Amino acid sequence: MKKAYGKFFFTGIILAALLTGCGRGNGTDQGESRPAQETTEQPAEEDEAAPGIAFACKDMDGNAVSEAVFSGSKLTMVNVWATYCNPCLSEMPGLGELAKAYEPEAFQIIGIISDVPEDADEAAIENAAALIEATGADYTHLLLNESVYRALLTEVTAVPTTFFVDENGVVVDTVIGAMEKSAWEEKINALLDES
Repeated sequence: MKKAYGKFFFTGIILAALLTGCGRGNGTDQGESRPAQETTEQPAEEDEAAPGIAFACKDMDGNAVSEAVFSGSKLTMVNVWATYCNPCLSEMPGLGELAKAYEPEAFQIIGIISDVPEDADEAAIENAAALIEATGADYTHLLLNESVYRALLTEVTAVPTTFFVDENGVVVDTVIGAMEKSAWEEKINALLDES
């Protein structure tokens, strides 16, 4: 009982934090871009890997996913969305088109459904699946758990929020809010050119 209460409490805290904001506008606003967070730590030795994201979770099909998912592409766009968020849903058709436009070795998109935890009931998962299908967002979508929350969502205050992650699992840019497909394409190409 205590474990179940803890899981319920954790899920409630996450949902309360994310329910406080849902992007800005109607899905056509330019998102607010933030550079990767600067640290005051000493640079790593050349033979040490840069610190990256670490997590373990399940996708919509029940497959196990970890931070290893980043190593397959030069750049990964991680789009945090919610089933109740109109700006999120408005930008997903364009994201679906972008996911198909690039070679997987160069670029991929991963969605995180911020209001559907791994232990959600079947109706919540079916609703998310229907939204994914209706928007054409045919790319991997992760279900929320504590590991994903701690790795990526502790500072997320609104959805959609999008992170760009390199092949080493290091966040290189963050955008808060929705953007049009053309603006996303411009940002993706610029980040690919920089890496």
